[in-house]
Amino acid sequence: MRAIVLEKFGGLDSLVYKDIPEPEPRPGHVVIQIKAFGINHAEMHMRRGEWAEAAPVSGIECVGIVKSCPGGEFPVGAKVAALMGGLGRTINGSYAEYTRAPVSNVALIEADLPWAELAAIPETYATAWTCLFRNLELQKGQLLVIRGATSSFGQAALKMAVNVGARVIATTRSRDRFALLEGIGAERCEIERPDLSKHVPEAKRIDAVLDLVGNSVVLDSLAMLRRGGRSCLAGWLGGLAPIPDFNPLLQMASGVYLTFFGSFVFGTPGFPLSDVPLHQIAADAAAGRLDVKPVRTFRFEEIREAHRVMEANEARGKMVIVHD
Repeated sequence: MRAIVLEKFGGLDSLVYKDIPEPEPRPGHVVIQIKAFGINHAEMHMRRGEWAEAAPVSGIECVGIVKSCPGGEFPVGAKVAALMGGLGRTINGSYAEYTRAPVSNVALIEADLPWAELAAIPETYATAWTCLFRNLELQKGQLLVIRGATSSFGQAALKMAVNVGARVIATTRSRDRFALLEGIGAERCEIERPDLSKHVPEAKRIDAVLDLVGNSVVLDSLAMLRRGGRSCLAGWLGGLAPIPDFNPLLQMASGVYLTFFGSFVFGTPGFPLSDVPLHQIAADAAAGRLDVKPVRTFRFEEIREAHRVMEANEARGKMVIVHD
């Protein structure tokens, strides 16, 4: 099969097209003919050698058709999505014509949508849905702040929150992104800043914060919540530096909840991918209730250009690769 192989760590020329053997069927796994896959920042870090693990074939998610499933958990020919479960990290991932994923990390995604739109769903929407409706327990009428909302993850969360009737304040570092966020449902936008809690009139009356900026604003996110409010840390757009001299007794607001979610747990005990209604998310998109269209679509032969756009922060949303 044709695959994009990581020959070395480094720049765009590290991604090389090669013919390698197709994955063999194995009990507890699903062999998938890949039709399309999303591009993620994790894969850029893997390419550079900045990730703890990187398989020869990168790619942490895909959509496609079941070629084989020895255990019978999925019928041959079914449309499915796969994400995490070691894909692109400890086992060859989605930058290929076929991949083999653990059954626990595969889900049906039957919907009358183009492959490009289906490919924009798995990692981004599964993670956003879990943060909003498991960690934050978001409900209709609640006020949510999304910090770092212009990322593809942030935009997906904004769309789903608005769809359930939540009110959303979205933050971004650039005022010229306000129109984009308001166009997809934000009630109001704010410039992202480390002391946002001191500048938001609704401070202490906010129900939930989805924090995609990271450690640098964790305490500030907690400071704007009402008693019983929840904050979910799920991104590091502001960097990975730890919270300096973190002392909960002296620094945390009282009576609020801090939670964390990382998509690497999908498929592990307690976090089955089947918990996420990917099939319903795709159905909502097909019915026009949710816009999952990627901002850019590339051919399989254009992987280097897709990585260049991602590395230059030119995407402004989810990008996908589609097989011809």
